[in-house]
Amino acid sequence: MKTATSTNERHRKPGFVDLFTPKLVTVLREGYGLAHLRADAIAGLTVAIVALPLSMAIAIASGATPAQGLYTAIIGGILVSLLGGSRFQIGGPAGAFIVLVAATVQEHRMDGLLLATILAGIILVLIGLLRLGTYIKFIPYPVTVGFTAGIAVIIFASQIKDLLGLTLEGKEPGPLLDKIPVIWNALPGTDATTVILSGLTILIIVGLKHVRPHWPGMLVAVVCAAAATALFNLPVSTIGSVFGGIPDSLPVPSLPEISFAKMQAVLPNAIAFALLGAIESLLSAVVADGMTGRRHRSNCELVAQGVANVASGLFGGICVTGTIARTATNVRSKAHGPVAGILHGFFLLVFILVAAPLASFIPLACLAGVLAVVAWNMIEKHAIFTLLRSSRGDAAVLLTTLLLTVFRDLLEAIIVGFALGSVLFIRRMSRMADVESHTPFVAEDLADSTLVAPNSDAVSAGDPDVVVFRISGVFFFGATAAFGSVLDRIGDTRRALVVDFSAVPFLDSTAANTLAGLVQKVRGRGGQIVFCGTKHDIRRDLFVHGMKPPAVHYEADIDEAVAWLDKRLNKSRETASVTTESHGV
Repeated sequence: MKTATSTNERHRKPGFVDLFTPKLVTVLREGYGLAHLRADAIAGLTVAIVALPLSMAIAIASGATPAQGLYTAIIGGILVSLLGGSRFQIGGPAGAFIVLVAATVQEHRMDGLLLATILAGIILVLIGLLRLGTYIKFIPYPVTVGFTAGIAVIIFASQIKDLLGLTLEGKEPGPLLDKIPVIWNALPGTDATTVILSGLTILIIVGLKHVRPHWPGMLVAVVCAAAATALFNLPVSTIGSVFGGIPDSLPVPSLPEISFAKMQAVLPNAIAFALLGAIESLLSAVVADGMTGRRHRSNCELVAQGVANVASGLFGGICVTGTIARTATNVRSKAHGPVAGILHGFFLLVFILVAAPLASFIPLACLAGVLAVVAWNMIEKHAIFTLLRSSRGDAAVLLTTLLLTVFRDLLEAIIVGFALGSVLFIRRMSRMADVESHTPFVAEDLADSTLVAPNSDAVSAGDPDVVVFRISGVFFFGATAAFGSVLDRIGDTRRALVVDFSAVPFLDSTAANTLAGLVQKVRGRGGQIVFCGTKHDIRRDLFVHGMKPPAVHYEADIDEAVAWLDKRLNKSRETASVTTESHGV
């Protein structure tokens, strides 16, 4: 009776409450003690140290004030962790939004930005409640790599003025093609002191990453630059000279100017905020899942992001989203759950209340150096080289998305990149249909001795430690979510895994990236993984993405793969047995 009940519960379709229960509630139900609080406090403080300079730098680059960046990190950090569907997500301002936020401020002023942020939050809540978050995962891998690299280029270009201490005759243009001649004409006015400060900032961050990787390089660089500016009274622009410092308290929440005409004007910007925020936050949650083996709830996460954006707009902040770098820092700092993100927000609030006057001495050149390093780290160099070598189609999608992001518009780049990826997929499928055209419409009768067992997702081998997984059909970006979750579950429980590709006509770079994560996970647990039945083109793509021997062993079919694994496992058992006997003697 108990078995039947547990089976029914396992296969029960999750209801509304199951899907939208915050992970904080889940963690507290599991039991939360003093040791967990200590781990979360240490992680929260570590993330706050990283978020402090980043939040101010991103806000300044976006056309806002450093205080608005801190408000966003505080409100976003607390609400995203309090209501979100991820254990480790850290919310706050993100570099990916700099381009959109700056364009919105320039076009609609600050009131328009706050209204667009609130509308984007409402859109995100609706997307989550309508359970549309799952479909956002279908964006192809080359598109996400392309627009992230394009945003990094724009961020770096926006910091050249502060990196070199240039004085422009008029307002700095937003579009890159208009910006380049203006920057070029201003180069003779380069300020040596500013260049030295920004250069030292970059050197400190990069140097500490190699010499003392556990030190907060960005904060150390900001403190050193601020101290040098204050002690030697350096003639450079600072937060105090440009923005008048940072208030020592949170503002009173208030609504921006609202009218139907204003809402209609900022709606395209709000939609862009919501789309980019959904992509960025879910991508960050997926990264956290890959680092921890946990599972986030997409739609619950989007609802939390929406609530955080509405609240940020009310408090005068800018767009909130999940931040990959700070989330990864949270995981590496051994956080136990969402309490770490909540505490990170409160630590930033303490900084505003206690140390706000000290922020006045921070030079803008230093924050520009911080963003220059962030922009460089945003470019996934290895992924770009891999995609360029993978296939002409993936390379075309990547480059098109990157160029449209840099020279046109981010939303346009995502839409065109997704459309190109879909057309490329359809083209590949049509070519594959031609290859399969020789298959008879009606299968011939076969003798019992030649019949093959029906295909199933997982077929256990004779050894209980070995599982054989057969992938049937096209393995592409639209199927990676379903395939990836099953593969991860099997990789968690078995010592050895065989993946049969004999029924896979094609896989794309997103699928290959998912398989690479599986290989890393299995190998990290000391397991063995074998691919069998791979066609020439599929094996070439797998090799390009790093899945080569000895990390992955290749065999012609399942029988040979299982036999190879049996030999390896038996040998390891004999070794373990001999070791045990020798210790016993």
